[in-house]
Amino acid sequence: MILGGHFDLESKKKRIEWLEQEMSKEGFWDNLENANLINKECSNLKKTTTSILSVKKELVDNLELINILDETEISSLEKEITSLKEKIEQLEIETLLNDKFDHLNCYLEIHPGAGGTESCDWASMLLRMYQRFCEKNNYTYEIIDEQKGDEAGIKSAILLIKGDYSYGYFKGEKGIHRLVRISPFDSNARRHTSFASVSITPEFNQNIDIEIKESDLKIDVYHSSGAGGQSVNTSNSAVRITHLPTKVVVTCQNERSQLKNKDQAMKMLKSKLFQLEEERKVRELNQIKGIQESNEWGSQIRNYVLEPYKLIKDLRSGYESSNVDKILDGDLLKIMESVLRTKVGISCDISKNTEL
Repeated sequence: MILGGHFDLESKKKRIEWLEQEMSKEGFWDNLENANLINKECSNLKKTTTSILSVKKELVDNLELINILDETEISSLEKEITSLKEKIEQLEIETLLNDKFDHLNCYLEIHPGAGGTESCDWASMLLRMYQRFCEKNNYTYEIIDEQKGDEAGIKSAILLIKGDYSYGYFKGEKGIHRLVRISPFDSNARRHTSFASVSITPEFNQNIDIEIKESDLKIDVYHSSGAGGQSVNTSNSAVRITHLPTKVVVTCQNERSQLKNKDQAMKMLKSKLFQLEEERKVRELNQIKGIQESNEWGSQIRNYVLEPYKLIKDLRSGYESSNVDKILDGDLLKIMESVLRTKVGISCDISKNTEL
């Protein structure tokens, strides 16, 4: 069947039908946050199914033309076929964003590895890269927490990223990012290797079923280290919450009010604990099915080499580019898409792309 397989039009239609039934129930809009999420998912699915049907029709029409045209006339369809190929590739990406939480906003955290100032500076480069990506691709971001390094860079940063399929796109950034360069902090101009970790958590709504006991929490308050006015920097407005059983730590300092920072931190904590529970269920299910999990996801995922040559390589998809400066300035979309294709085992020209 044309455009079958992972495009799975019928399952999308069934999902739309179910969502519309939910939206028609009395009191649906009483919980505005949950209603907006369902409405957004339904709208995105309708858009995708409409695109699939449109591309399918165009594909059938072109195939019919090819069957009736002679060899000299077929060349006239080259432009249309190229355009159709691009539409199918873009549609393919949209249909890959079909995991349970792909449509949600997400928290992105960056932490430098061992290496002091070098790693802190590398972490700040990654932070700028993701901020620039958001600005170029119609995502909004909010700095929830940022801890400056002692000499340069950052000790940690948390962004809340909002936009269509935020988690779906950014989840592939989870893991260790490795930088090789001539250190700007080394007077002998030696080559250094730095590491930084990135973690991605979906922003779940407030109705998630997760219980947090007050006795399991350790709450610390401290002075905000970021910009925000005199009242922020001179009062204990920043909040750090540690969930003792799991050792999960969340921080927030972007609000002037300690209470608001605590509320935001609790929201992050609920999201993290819910994600941990979902991952546990998946692992148990995989064990029952006899599925062996890959060790590469969540470990070192990408190399950024600036010296002695320039090359960025994703270790999962094999995507390579020598245009390092452009990628560090936020041009990440092709890498993200290559990872999406690789994770579901789809082989195509783009996922094998080497950009020079």
